[in-house]
Amino acid sequence: MFNYRNNRGRIYAIVKFSLIFTVVLGFILMVSFSENESKKEKESTTPVAVSGVYMPEQISFAGEKVPVNCFDVKEGLERELLVNTYWHSQTSLLIKRSRRYLGEIDSILRKNNVPADFKYLALAESGLANVTSPAGAVGFWQFIPATGKEYGLEINDEIDERYHIEKATEAACKFLKESYSQYGSWTMAAASYNCGRTSLSKQIQKQYSSNYYDLLLNDETARYLYRIISLKLVVGAPQKYGFDFSEDELYQPIPYKIIQIKSPIKDLALFAFQNGTNYKMLKYLNPWLRSSSLANKELKSYSIKIPAAGFRDYDKHCMNIDTVGNVGQAIQNNKWNKI
Repeated sequence: MFNYRNNRGRIYAIVKFSLIFTVVLGFILMVSFSENESKKEKESTTPVAVSGVYMPEQISFAGEKVPVNCFDVKEGLERELLVNTYWHSQTSLLIKRSRRYLGEIDSILRKNNVPADFKYLALAESGLANVTSPAGAVGFWQFIPATGKEYGLEINDEIDERYHIEKATEAACKFLKESYSQYGSWTMAAASYNCGRTSLSKQIQKQYSSNYYDLLLNDETARYLYRIISLKLVVGAPQKYGFDFSEDELYQPIPYKIIQIKSPIKDLALFAFQNGTNYKMLKYLNPWLRSSSLANKELKSYSIKIPAAGFRDYDKHCMNIDTVGNVGQAIQNNKWNKI
């Protein structure tokens, strides 16, 4: 039988030791927790290292010198360089898209004797995406309907060639060459693309200067050239600004073949299917086709891009069709109610 009276001292010692151990352990844990929290707080408040941006001593746009020796020009350009250097997600996408589209744009510019630097104007205008501005300007070159039609682009309910990369680039070349003829400067031609020739000419007369870098312009146009030049610098040499992509990480040009059409197309989705692709890819390569059909009442000739054989083909196995020609069987099996 346990004798409580005889073992009272032993029990007391055990309880005392347990209490002391618990207090000491709690103190150690509290200190450790406090140190960890302090370390986390310190790490979270430690600023990320930010350095200045690389700016060459001599910079040109379209063969014309950028006077970075002037403090206002240098600071204006530095502002855009900082934006495009540290807005990582946006600039990364611009670099990736540039590989897909700038080569083709560059080729058209050179063919029309327009300096290759203007490909960065398209990049500044739209980010090489078919965006729509609040003013209704669309496509890579951001034409409004009136200007697009003035420079020969077809725009109606079914077709909008402002989305046609080749034809819109040709139209942009016409505008820029006209502006160059008027101002004698590619820099001013670029500025006129943003604010319009009428507005720019008014400022020239008002301020007695035809030098872009000496003119006081609205904020958007005042930043416009610097944004284009900064994109030329960053996209042209991304590693100098901290962007390091391997070749396979860049969006490569899409190989395609051309189908010449001189008749109506009742159903563009069916047309895509019959030509070995899908409606999604048809519209991706031909965003100027704005409807699901092409009436083509005047029987005009149109060049439609189709992905090259083996590139982004539809999955025949998923559709359970052996050949593209078996459209009739697909209809009979009611696989696509749309067809």
